[in-house]
Amino acid sequence: MPPELMRELGEAALDALLRRAQGLPDDVPWRGADRRDLEPLLREPPPEHGRPPLDVLERALGNVLAVAGRVDHPRFFAFVPSSPTWPGVIADFLGAGFNTFQGTWLESAGPSQVELVVTDWFREWVGYPVGAGGLFTSGGSAASLDALVAAREAAGAPERPAVFMSDQSHSALERAARIIGVRPVGIRKVPSDDAFRIRMDDLEAAIAGARREGFLPIAVCANAGATNTGAVDPLEDMADLCAREDIWLHVDGAYGGFAVITEEGRSLFRGLERADSIVLDAHKWLFQPFEAGCLLVRDVRTLEGAFRVLPEYLQDARLGMEHVNFADRGLQLTRSFRALKVWMSVQTFGMAAFRAAVGRGMEYAARAGDHVRASRTLELLTPPSLGVVCFRVNPGGLGEAALEELNDAVQARVNRSGTAMMSSTRLRGIYALRLCILTHRTTWADVEGTLKAVEAFADELAPR
Repeated sequence: MPPELMRELGEAALDALLRRAQGLPDDVPWRGADRRDLEPLLREPPPEHGRPPLDVLERALGNVLAVAGRVDHPRFFAFVPSSPTWPGVIADFLGAGFNTFQGTWLESAGPSQVELVVTDWFREWVGYPVGAGGLFTSGGSAASLDALVAAREAAGAPERPAVFMSDQSHSALERAARIIGVRPVGIRKVPSDDAFRIRMDDLEAAIAGARREGFLPIAVCANAGATNTGAVDPLEDMADLCAREDIWLHVDGAYGGFAVITEEGRSLFRGLERADSIVLDAHKWLFQPFEAGCLLVRDVRTLEGAFRVLPEYLQDARLGMEHVNFADRGLQLTRSFRALKVWMSVQTFGMAAFRAAVGRGMEYAARAGDHVRASRTLELLTPPSLGVVCFRVNPGGLGEAALEELNDAVQARVNRSGTAMMSSTRLRGIYALRLCILTHRTTWADVEGTLKAVEAFADELAPR
């Protein structure tokens, strides 16, 4: 492509991104479409000859990228939002443009050094000692898979492994256990208590029962911010148990873990530093573009022992232990330069800005909880935790079936009206509305306005 056309296309793309960022608060948080509507717009054979690049860009902007959730919208409260910083976006642009291969030090010395620096920042934040380390991954799913491989190998790769997790654990943990060869009967779900924290007595019983049945426990998985409710498992008690039982402790802090940069988060996560492995997703509460997962392990040698393979065609990449080949620490050989976005963002804004942004999420969740408690229409279902608030519409006088129908209708009205994007879940079988308040663009007015809209729609839709 001629340089002048490259510049024209790049400037058009930049203008589109700037328009999007500036207009985001006035846009809707979500725009979807049925497949039958998209098929005629996009279904076609690949063109034999090229089209004008600006036409292709306009088509991508109008027919593809526009038909999706705006997960960085200030009123996107569904699932787990992601609101990237602009330096993080630019970092991904640079990483793609330089086409960095970051599997070996030989091919990416500078990028690999940055990844070492950033993972060392994370190590210090979670309280790990020198000698701990890890790597960036696509997200929490890949990071948990890498962690459970290391746990399996550390346990001697037993024929009948067992993994233990809460009934509130993310599905990624069960999927990772399956992939590493744990049969369904070896994946033990442990009940949670009224606060949705794993029950320690049931966990101990589950471990003892598995041993009696001939299984070898290889990992216990803890939540440092369960996706449903934000609940934090008793990390210190779990660390004590795993130390006594000689079992790997894996902590899923994918969405909530970066709260550790705040004083409140450090208090909630007491005992986190004793885990054998920790998952963090910088594309969630550290405000980076997808994909920016990270796995940290207390002893980085456990990763390298599980993953290092030295084929002949990589013999040139053996430069000594001080020169880290990140392919030796996880499942990917071909890796993009994910750490650059964190490095550029932190260098640009400084940690005080990140601490403040994470703190606002927790503050707004607590205030939302107060709003719900004071409401004549709404009912709080769990205490707010780590930016998550679970509640429901309950005007009184309705049975559970009617309440579920009303809450479903209210959620649909909120989402389709463009007021906000909310998701739902179930807590002990109860249909719950859920706000996840993580976006750095969000103001209290966004949260309060959404709750007032829920109340107004509830009054309108409630049976008379």
